[in-house]
Amino acid sequence: MMLFTSGIFLCLTVAACESSPPTVRVERTVVLMGTTARFVTEGPDRETSVRQLERMVRVIEKTEASLSTWRNTSILSALNQQPIGTSITLPDDVCALLDRVASWHRETKGVFDPAVGRLIDAWALHDGSSSPDPATLAEAKALSGFHHVTLDAERCAASRRVDLRIDAGGFGKGAALERVRLSESSRPGAWFINFGGQVVVSSASAGSAWPVAIAHPIFRETPVIEIFLEEGSVATTGGSERDIVIDANTRIGHVIDPRTGSTVSYPSSVTVWHQDALVADILSTALYVMGPDDALPWAEARGIAVYFLKANVETGETAHEATLAFTTKFLR
Repeated sequence: MMLFTSGIFLCLTVAACESSPPTVRVERTVVLMGTTARFVTEGPDRETSVRQLERMVRVIEKTEASLSTWRNTSILSALNQQPIGTSITLPDDVCALLDRVASWHRETKGVFDPAVGRLIDAWALHDGSSSPDPATLAEAKALSGFHHVTLDAERCAASRRVDLRIDAGGFGKGAALERVRLSESSRPGAWFINFGGQVVVSSASAGSAWPVAIAHPIFRETPVIEIFLEEGSVATTGGSERDIVIDANTRIGHVIDPRTGSTVSYPSSVTVWHQDALVADILSTALYVMGPDDALPWAEARGIAVYFLKANVETGETAHEATLAFTTKFLR
């Protein structure tokens, strides 16, 4: 059976040997964080599989309740509305998460930056997209940047120095999936989640790895290669499906480059594997913004498993580049 999401095909097959105990597979599709999440659990009986699936859904729902910028009651919304220069106390889990976000902001020298809510508004990325005038863009850029956030990890307190807005789009799904992975790590049974283009698995499916096909950067229903996932998470970021084409010369991407304040649109995609789903989510966005010329050396130097697909917009032909870590894990 084959499941399709943005940027990734997920092909699920059971190849259990005759001596393996029988498993019961339960599947459920839920809309969470504004996108579709598909859950599959495999257990010794239906009741066990259903209980595990329900636990995983609740973990993601709890994460959404604290990180959603669509809910005024969320912790992230409270921080975004906190008076400038005054601190807000954060729950321990959100504090730890934002501390990790800050670490990757520093590690990528600001390429990963979730404090771009004002720029998202300026480009109307949640409302069909439009090109802002220079003054609007300059104002939004001045009110963006995670370097304007003060985070006291010891006291679990945060404040803003300008009226910026943090958006969880670049890390929220990964944070939710990582919480699921950790909470279920000691429990038996194989499972996977396909969450709007990011996949995380617990272990091999009934003794076999989960096949995951990486799609063509332009023709998203066409798989290019298939990899086999036994653990961890795969996240893909690409531009073609969600980019908005205004006219022959204007294409608005759905990913912001925080360094320029403009959107990014390449005829390419980047896929990142990492044991930690949060890291996979963060880096797939950051490396897409960097572009392959800068991203591949950056990832290679850090031993990160990365796969770039680049498409010729005229012929549709693709070429790929991968780091040694990705090649060793998936392409040999």
